[in-house]
Amino acid sequence: MVAVRAVWTVAEMTSSYGVYGDPCIIADSAGNFYYFHLSGPPSASLLDRIVCQKSTDNGHSWSDGSYTGLNGTKHQDKSWAVADPKSNRVYTSWTQFDKYGSTKPTDSSNILFSGSADGGVNWSTPLRINKVAGNCLDSSNTVEGAFPAIGPNGEIYVSWSGPAGLVFTKSTDRGITWPAVNITVSTLKQGWSFDVPGLYSCNGMPVTCCDCSNGPHRGTIYINWSDQKNGVNNTDIFLSKSTDGGQTWSSPKLVNNDSSNRHQFMSSMTVDQSTGILYFVFYDRRNYSDLNTDVYLAISRDGGESFQNFKISENPFIPNPSIFFGDYTAISAVNNKVRPVWTHLNEGVLSMMVAIVDSASHLTRRNWRRLSPPALRRIIRIRLPASHTCRSGSTARQK
Repeated sequence: MVAVRAVWTVAEMTSSYGVYGDPCIIADSAGNFYYFHLSGPPSASLLDRIVCQKSTDNGHSWSDGSYTGLNGTKHQDKSWAVADPKSNRVYTSWTQFDKYGSTKPTDSSNILFSGSADGGVNWSTPLRINKVAGNCLDSSNTVEGAFPAIGPNGEIYVSWSGPAGLVFTKSTDRGITWPAVNITVSTLKQGWSFDVPGLYSCNGMPVTCCDCSNGPHRGTIYINWSDQKNGVNNTDIFLSKSTDGGQTWSSPKLVNNDSSNRHQFMSSMTVDQSTGILYFVFYDRRNYSDLNTDVYLAISRDGGESFQNFKISENPFIPNPSIFFGDYTAISAVNNKVRPVWTHLNEGVLSMMVAIVDSASHLTRRNWRRLSPPALRRIIRIRLPASHTCRSGSTARQK
């Protein structure tokens, strides 16, 4: 794998509502981009709403933003979003804390949902969609990581983690109503917040996707997460799926195919909606007995029954527990073009890394080793500004 230079413009985002952490960027089928993030108003000490900024010119400019979730002094955290490709309705789900950090049993955390039918201008009144509340300690007994996905007929699927384990619910009427009972997909032996040596923090919160392609697995719902069910020294990447609209779920399958009994963590997943192929990205220490960390891509062509793994990082890195390098990886795939994204730390300098993987449906372990740029794979490094912190917001756009 060879690192190459590319021309990117980097700009710090601004909004009158403030720009804080937990960024999420999605696109609708009309080519509009939506940037969701926490608020950080200079006059307030709490994160009081979920902000959505929109770009209609491929990221050249962004609106000041709209918002949802404002609810007095309650703390709004960790949103994720999705756009329905048929209607271009935009949906987001997140965690609301009665009082962040409170130990009082009367204070709780809950999962909220809101939608926009007009391109992010206005938002529906947030609805609570979880049945079992969590605490406010931002730990494994807090409900966190709500991640929405869209089904073939506009269904809205959401999963999250909390005291009830890995939980799922759905709406079949554009988010107006939700079932009276949530479905437990899997237990989480060590919870969603766990320790991985060398990391400032690590979580295994879920990613939800649905196959809306015209392939043989159309309608299958997938949930991907990381967990320490195999031991605190052996974090692994898991997948569970449902072929009946989320009523029942398969037993968790291992996505990482190593036998090293070492850590794999912070995964993300996507479905290429042109093919139905699943792609995953995650950090991986299978090749080392110390804290050296690689990044791997996993592929499933058979609806999550089996997985191929490929090392995509150029060089390993060793994380520094005093440097927060984020809570997420990310990945997108369209028409066999795959773009996994992760954070890399080198001599105390943070960079965002993007792997350019084209014609991914033809990859095998044998031809992956033979590829050389610019054929099918290369790495692009985007060095983060020196002023970057985990709570600031920036966007990068390739020319």
